[in-house]
Amino acid sequence: MSHAARLPVFDLAPKPFQNLYALSNTLKKGVLGARLIDLVWLRVSQINGCAFCIDMHWQDLVKQGADARHLNTVAGWRESPFFDARERAALDWAERVAVIPTGEITDAHYAAVREQLSEAEVAELGFAVATITAWNLLNVSSRTPIPS
Repeated sequence: MSHAARLPVFDLAPKPFQNLYALSNTLKKGVLGARLIDLVWLRVSQINGCAFCIDMHWQDLVKQGADARHLNTVAGWRESPFFDARERAALDWAERVAVIPTGEITDAHYAAVREQLSEAEVAELGFAVATITAWNLLNVSSRTPIPS
């Protein structure tokens, strides 16, 4: 596969880019906090295979003081000892929302996330998953390169 950029999608559509960027910044300042948002964005980007976003959110988490061992186990968070109950609830819900076409979100799943997150936090988490999925789709389809 070529790693050459396919289409400068963000240059060609600057207003939608600015609006999506503004939404991302709003979410990072929201009720979940930047660290949990970046953790969720890293995991959803892994699921969607977006190397650009994986690299970006890994770096953002490192800048926030996240431990490398913690970050290296994000894909296997269920077996990792490094995640607290709140992070586990957010990661589980994010994964379920990210793969809606191939899975079901039951009332039991919702009840589990509500044990750790408020209704407002679950709502913002849904927007966070939708937002990173949009970034992932745009970056993968246009082959946005990872910066040097």
